[in-house]
Amino acid sequence: MLIGRVIGDVVATQKAPSHHGQKILVVQPLHLDGSDRGEPVLAFDSVDAGTGDRVLLTTDGFSAMTAVGRPHSPIDMAVIGVIDAVELVDDVGK
Repeated sequence: MLIGRVIGDVVATQKAPSHHGQKILVVQPLHLDGSDRGEPVLAFDSVDAGTGDRVLLTTDGFSAMTAVGRPHSPIDMAVIGVIDAVELVDDVGK
C-alpha cells in the first residue's frame, strides 16, 4: 500500500467495458513526510476521493479489483481510503 495525494482525474471516452462507470484518479505517491515519491500513477476510485485529498492506495491487483467491485477486471491500483491524519511515533530507545 501507498500514501498519495490526488492531483487530478482522467476522462476516457474509450475504455474496457469493465471500466465503464468507474472514476479514474491521477495520484502522486508520497513519502511519510509528505514529499513526492516517484511519478504520478492512475488508480480507480472506490471511496469518492477528490483533488487534494490524501489517500491510501492498494497496489495489489486482487485488492484493487475487489475494492471497486470488478473482480475480473484488468485493474492493478485503487484508492481505498481517504486519510484524515498520519501520526509517526518515534519510540526508539524507549
